[in-house]
Amino acid sequence: MEKTLKYKRVLIKLSGEALAGAQGFGIDPLQAEALAVTIGEVRSLEIDVALVIGAGNLWRGRSGIQRGMDRATADYMGMLATVMNAMALMDAMERSGLVVRVQSALQMQAVAEPYIRRRAIRHLEKGRVVIFGGGTGNPYFSTDTAAALRAMEIGADVLIKATKVDGVYDADPIKHPDATRFEHLTYIETINRRLQVMDSTAISLCMDNNLPILVLNLWEEGTLVNAMYGEKVGTLVTA
Repeated sequence: MEKTLKYKRVLIKLSGEALAGAQGFGIDPLQAEALAVTIGEVRSLEIDVALVIGAGNLWRGRSGIQRGMDRATADYMGMLATVMNAMALMDAMERSGLVVRVQSALQMQAVAEPYIRRRAIRHLEKGRVVIFGGGTGNPYFSTDTAAALRAMEIGADVLIKATKVDGVYDADPIKHPDATRFEHLTYIETINRRLQVMDSTAISLCMDNNLPILVLNLWEEGTLVNAMYGEKVGTLVTA
């Protein structure tokens, strides 16, 4: 019996560390290539794919703020770093045969298109992968919130939070081996229990617009593709 796809359009939120490799910082071209292969597997199913990537591998605004840096300045530096990550990922994906466009919320015409919602949707309709850089273009908002916002703007069926763990736990599973994994959570439970799936602004945005969040292990072979068919992987956060 042929399996049926559950999703037609997805937005995948990646942390900057997904590009970092073993060192935990910087951009590892081999790691970018591995990501490109994984994204290509989803795209081969004729699913529209958009991406938002963080900047933790290049810049952590929190560290700057703790040392006295202005919050807005630190946030803008983070937004610039996300565009660097987007370009690195674009390069790896294009070398793997995918057609990719980077759109930035901060205008930098030499390296990325400006973010235009209707153009982004048109790219997706033409089978191109779209990477959204520059966060929301505003300080005080995280890339989690940018992912939730862009997912709704392009009409994504689900927001996928791609991590290194196989879902959401009631405690850090690395520090607490007996931690319990959740298969399903509501938005309110996630916020009230402070489970750090995404920040509260992003979760509230998804809750207000009924956008499901799926938290899964990006590096576990086949997990992302299985998720596209609606198989039970990771943790699903819904109303």
